Amino acid sequence: MKYIVCLLYSILLISSCSKYQRLVKSTDMDAKYKAAVAYYEKKDYYHALQLFEELITIFRGTSRAEQSYYYYAFCTYNVDDYAMAAYQFNNFISSYPNSKYAEEMQFMYAYCFYKDSPGSSLDQTNTLDAIEKFQLFTNKFPKSDRVPEANKLIDELRLKLEVKAFDNARLYYRTENYKAAIYAFENFLKDFPGSEYKEEALFLSVKSAYIYAANSVESKKEERFKTTIDQYYKLIDSFPQSRYLREAEKFYDSSRKALGMDKTTSIVKPEPAK
Repeated sequence: MKYIVCLLYSILLISSCSKYQRLVKSTDMDAKYKAAVAYYEKKDYYHALQLFEELITIFRGTSRAEQSYYYYAFCTYNVDDYAMAAYQFNNFISSYPNSKYAEEMQFMYAYCFYKDSPGSSLDQTNTLDAIEKFQLFTNKFPKSDRVPEANKLIDELRLKLEVKAFDNARLYYRTENYKAAIYAFENFLKDFPGSEYKEEALFLSVKSAYIYAANSVESKKEERFKTTIDQYYKLIDSFPQSRYLREAEKFYDSSRKALGMDKTTSIVKPEPAK
């Protein structure tokens, strides 16, 4: 019984391949187009792609060119070739700027960059490109029903950039490169002032500044302890009841002691990054 089933499956497979090969070699473009659409509707994008690839050249300059290109662009997307799909969606927009599909294609152009946006630990070039393309879409089609989704995806992409920037700054801190950490946290807070990581970033700025100052040569200590105090004030101004307040106050008091501003406070021994 298993042998018969396998045999029947093999016959059907050979027959299907044979039928497809005849389509590929056929000069009947109407039949080829109908078959390509049928493959597409059955989600057999691989076979549809190969047929539409020929058809978009054959139909160029005719009434079927636009529709064939529409299918072709989506075939490239549906086989997960997002870089090629982005190119095809953008080329469709350039070729048919007044098409009824123009809005959809503009959105999909941006969406391909979104799909190719990697995790926050990797290079974020595609993330930046996706944000730019979605903003272009919302500017071009401000009344589109897709605008809320585009804005939602922009927020998601920006969060990825935010996490990337915070992790980079924290990495400097954890590897005890405190000077770089101070600048990195400063840039992070400038770029993402409303971040959920703001409180932690401000505290780590205080701690990085203090450890950097405490381990500096004597001629640099005064300036760097003053920086620690400045960072402390930034923390308490934004988070008066910060969960890091007690530890931050130790660095503040110790910095004042080092500057001769408070004679009663003992110097805090710097701890390595955690």
